[in-house]
Amino acid sequence: MAQHFLLSREAKTLSLPAILKMADAEIETTFRKVRWSATDGAPVCPCCGGLDAYDCRRPQGAPRFRCRACRKDFSITSGTLFAWHKMPLRSYLFAIAIFANEVKGKSALALSRDLGTSYKTCFVLAHKLREAMAEEMKGRVVGGEGKIVEVDGGYFGGYVKPANRKEDRIDRRFSVNQNGKRKVVVIIRERGGNSVPAVFNTESAAASFIKARVAKGTTVHADEAGSWDGLHERFEMKRINHLEAYSADGACTNQAELFFSRLRRAEVGIHHHIAGAYLLRYAQESSWREDNRRVSNGDQVTRIASLALKRGKSVDFTGYWQRHIPAN
Repeated sequence: MAQHFLLSREAKTLSLPAILKMADAEIETTFRKVRWSATDGAPVCPCCGGLDAYDCRRPQGAPRFRCRACRKDFSITSGTLFAWHKMPLRSYLFAIAIFANEVKGKSALALSRDLGTSYKTCFVLAHKLREAMAEEMKGRVVGGEGKIVEVDGGYFGGYVKPANRKEDRIDRRFSVNQNGKRKVVVIIRERGGNSVPAVFNTESAAASFIKARVAKGTTVHADEAGSWDGLHERFEMKRINHLEAYSADGACTNQAELFFSRLRRAEVGIHHHIAGAYLLRYAQESSWREDNRRVSNGDQVTRIASLALKRGKSVDFTGYWQRHIPAN
């Protein structure tokens, strides 16, 4: 029996003891090379793009630079997802490594215990890492001539607790008996390729999104839900009736179901609740983890750090808990 990738040596290229042994200067150099890879770590002013900057940090202070062109100060994290950070760079490297090592997700409460910081800080930090992961999916189009894409939807959130006595229980499948918080996560997954998730109120609302994110010439596999009937006019379709089989006549959506398995286990076993305004971020995280399940943890850490440092300020959290851009 073949060894699972996560058990192999190739999967474990970075460990927490290795980070502990790194000197502060080494961690700073690592972040500088990730942030300014084009200049091999030499600081580049985020305001004017100037290359002539000098170190102006205070004694025992955090890394800080001053641009000789515009005379503005900046740090390694200025203008990134980590802007206005209050933790040392070592803690951020720890957080990214811990976050990447989890295959189904990392709860903010557990992360706060690992880092010794408040729950609020880790809640926002974890969402910023999910926002960095989502950067790879922006505008992504999957499929193409001769390729296969699977499409499916799964409902999350909006739980309505059933009544105690059987005669008092209602059918929660009907919209009149729901609380309006239940959303459907639609996944578009290319076999042997990447995936694209999205969140809608109903499966039928995802038709235009699927048409925009799946290239022409793609063969699309889906179940027999009526929500996907409109895709026949654009793609070659193969449908599977899950009441009869998981796979039949060459049609199946097992790769899409694997994504939902990961997201469902994250919901039940890690986070316990992933609905509302944050559902899309959790779906994007599960999609990123599923697409990179055969990538070593060291490479995952580098990619997440690079995405976070090269992206602009957070659209979800500018500041730490307020979820809005400060007035000043």
